[in-house]
Amino acid sequence: MKRIFLFLIIIGNLFYTGCSRTDEPLPLREGNVIVLMYHRITAGEALNLYERNAADFEEDLMYLIYNKINIISFNDLEKIKESGKMPEGNSAVICFDDGDHSWYTIAVPLLRKYRMNATFFLWAEMMGRNSFLNWQEVAYMSNITYPGGVKPFTFGSHSYSHQYLLGRKGSFSTIDEYNTFLDYELELSKSLIETYTPGEVTILALPYGDGAGDPDIIAAAKRTGYSFIRTSRYGAIRDPDFDLFNIPSLPMLDNTEQNEIGYYLNR
Repeated sequence: MKRIFLFLIIIGNLFYTGCSRTDEPLPLREGNVIVLMYHRITAGEALNLYERNAADFEEDLMYLIYNKINIISFNDLEKIKESGKMPEGNSAVICFDDGDHSWYTIAVPLLRKYRMNATFFLWAEMMGRNSFLNWQEVAYMSNITYPGGVKPFTFGSHSYSHQYLLGRKGSFSTIDEYNTFLDYELELSKSLIETYTPGEVTILALPYGDGAGDPDIIAAAKRTGYSFIRTSRYGAIRDPDFDLFNIPSLPMLDNTEQNEIGYYLNR
């Protein structure tokens, strides 16, 4: 009889514990961040390595959604560094270089379809020429607003004339002449973009990826009001103590497979 009574007590305690406990989801592990760098998006087949067709681009966006990769901004990168902690789950920053008109006709409609944000780096001298955006289109894109008042599309500088910023160093007689060249490239592009877009331009993408980590270029960026430099150096951000003036990226080329995004995030 005592055994039966003890058994009933144990069963009752298990039942009570099981019914009263709140099952909370396990927290996500700290993730990494990848910066995805695009150039021209084509409606049909890509004609060179730096182009990506619209179908592949849309599949990239779907890959991010399916794999629960959060879309964040460069400003979020600054918050990560300040917090000293990587965000829960993997994240991606989407950006584009140069200023091709396909951003307006293909990239932005697809980004809006999936409610994603992006940063666009402009080769300022070329606006309104050839296949590039004009300033009115830049102004329109920068003022697109999602529900809740969020403006998802920001603009950064790809310099004024898209020269090799470090490669040109040897053509100047003095460091002062070189600094004058850097200040001109960074200040003029920043000023032009700010004329047509809301907010301040604080992000520089190095033309050709030239000069990543160079102290003179970093000093010029800081001197002219930039808070970030995005490079073309392959890699992901894995530590909150990363360098905001030497941000790596993954170029999304014609031959880039979607699983490369996961490879760089998870390796």
